[in-house]
Amino acid sequence: MALPVDGDTVVALRDAVRDCADRGLSYASKWASELLLSLSASKRQLSRSHGRSPLFQSSTPARSHSPQPSVIFESHTSGAATSSTTITQPRHTHAPPMKLQEPAIQRQELEWEAEDEDFLRTARSFVESREFLRAVHWLQPCKSAKARFLSIYSQYLASEKKALRDWYKLDNTRHQPAVPINASLLDLLEIVKNEVDPWLLFLKALFLRRLSRREEAIESAILSIAGYPWNWSTWTVLGECLGDGEELSSLLPLLPLPPTHPLVQLFQIKTLNSLNSPTDNELGLCDRLLSDDFFPRSLWIMSLRACVLYHLHDFGQAEVQFKKILAIDPYRIDDIDVYSNILYVTENNLLLSKLAHDFLALDKDRPEVCCLVGNYYSLRTEHEKAIKYFRRATQLDRTYLSAWTLMGHEYVELKNSHAAIEAYRKAVDVNRKDYRAWYGLGQAYELLSMHEYALHYYQHATALRPYDVRIWQAQAICYEEMRRLREAIECLKRALIGADSRETTIHLKLARLHAELEEYDEAAAYHKRIIEVCRADNKPVTEYAKSALHVARYHLMHGGGDLHLAKQYLEMIASSNAEEVGAATELLKRLRAQLVRLEAQKHAASGEVEGK
Repeated sequence: MALPVDGDTVVALRDAVRDCADRGLSYASKWASELLLSLSASKRQLSRSHGRSPLFQSSTPARSHSPQPSVIFESHTSGAATSSTTITQPRHTHAPPMKLQEPAIQRQELEWEAEDEDFLRTARSFVESREFLRAVHWLQPCKSAKARFLSIYSQYLASEKKALRDWYKLDNTRHQPAVPINASLLDLLEIVKNEVDPWLLFLKALFLRRLSRREEAIESAILSIAGYPWNWSTWTVLGECLGDGEELSSLLPLLPLPPTHPLVQLFQIKTLNSLNSPTDNELGLCDRLLSDDFFPRSLWIMSLRACVLYHLHDFGQAEVQFKKILAIDPYRIDDIDVYSNILYVTENNLLLSKLAHDFLALDKDRPEVCCLVGNYYSLRTEHEKAIKYFRRATQLDRTYLSAWTLMGHEYVELKNSHAAIEAYRKAVDVNRKDYRAWYGLGQAYELLSMHEYALHYYQHATALRPYDVRIWQAQAICYEEMRRLREAIECLKRALIGADSRETTIHLKLARLHAELEEYDEAAAYHKRIIEVCRADNKPVTEYAKSALHVARYHLMHGGGDLHLAKQYLEMIASSNAEEVGAATELLKRLRAQLVRLEAQKHAASGEVEGK
């Protein structure tokens, strides 16, 4: 079991707030700030006696029987004495060593930083005002690694800005590529290709990921984490390199931190949320990280937990969690779009209306708020207005996946399949790992009765979401439309794996398909399962009369042979108010006549035996 958050961790967070902000990594700085403020005032006050934090801090107690040798990690200091901590947590043999620079190099770096301080302050102000090339210009005389990072990062941001501007110029033309093309990435990568500074290694990982060189990006990100674990931007890049939960599982042992470290667990939860595949295990990790020993008031982790509940379809508890978050911080916009999705699914029109009104007044230019308002109009079936806000969200952030997908849904509602396909394709271009866009493409092509195309996209969605009942059912419908009934049956059987044990709709479809193939034994077995489930739930006969009639007909006409069971079912239907009463009565007359004949034959046979 991991040790609770201690003073060294608090100091590491406080350092991360400053270090990330100094380099223009505002998202990572905000993340560290939120975690820091989630701790008690007493814990934050006590941590001040620790001085500058070590770059790595284990949350697992030392174990003398560790199969790996102990490793000591030292940090650079800012006028304070160097601190160290001994870690004996066993790590994977391929995990990179946590080595830092020699003291002399550290002292030289601190001197350069002091000389560059005025230039760094000026450059940061330019970055904050999005004047990236001015920042690059004024950093030219600087020597420190911090200035080097800020210069290269500013060059990257300027090149991204230009690439996006050029991409938008080609909007709605056949010459527009799927995604903006940053022609400067290779040149920027060349600058940092041999760097060992953890911050520049982060940039190297970022450039490699943008160039789709995934394995190299993962390696650089891990090395960056080894040098400076508390830069959350590096963890974000690492997560974006992963395609599914299996890749995550194989990566975790390679990290330079023990699996019980809070950073590793936060990374695991966040990545699986991004892949739409968290489990109850991630919910348990959230509860652990929100305990008094870790980050009990962390809104960021509470939001992670709400998203896990959302993906697990526990919408009631997810809504409770979001209400708790907004009670603490009513101005928090992060993940408000997920909350709006929950209110949309639960059809909570009143609360969604209030939320849309409040946040539209708060910040109408955040894509999450546009998505929230789009959901509000969608629930009111004002699809044109919903599309307007979803499109606005994509204009504010081209990579905002949810808005592209939800826009596609709205076009599907309007039966505009071609526009829906375009929106879903944009979503796939942004993130090929999100099953919702692939599923949406399948739906759009199904509307056009292009079932082979629809199947292609449904299969992509199934690969990402192998236990999603809806996608398997959608594939079954396509196969049935194509009269490939065997494949339809196989898809429905796969759907049963992820379905509720008491569901009956899929069983009914399977029974119908087997009946069409004249496989009456299999059809009767599925109908019998429906009867068992309905009876166990004390449902009225009307709910399962159709299945009971099929089972009775099977035993009477298709070789089942259990006439007494058929008689029991038919009498049950005949005495009910189900629609099948007439058919059951006719079959019952036929069954009774057959039973009389069988009884007569039985008596005749016994008489012959006695005569002999």
